[in-house]
Amino acid sequence: MSNFAIYLIGTLFVAAGLAMTANKLGVSLIWIIIGVIIIVGLGIMTAVSKTRQKEKSGIDK
Repeated sequence: MSNFAIYLIGTLFVAAGLAMTANKLGVSLIWIIIGVIIIVGLGIMTAVSKTRQKEKSGIDK
């Protein structure tokens, strides 16, 4: 399994846990959905930045 997939699975677990907690606290469903979208978006951005391949510059060739 790639590091990217591991980051995304971890992000989904965090988002699900926070969504369940917010639901128990009585937060409106629309705010839970917005929060999950934001968390997943941040997770994708983090996964991409941590797992991307470094590009070689012309000097390194």
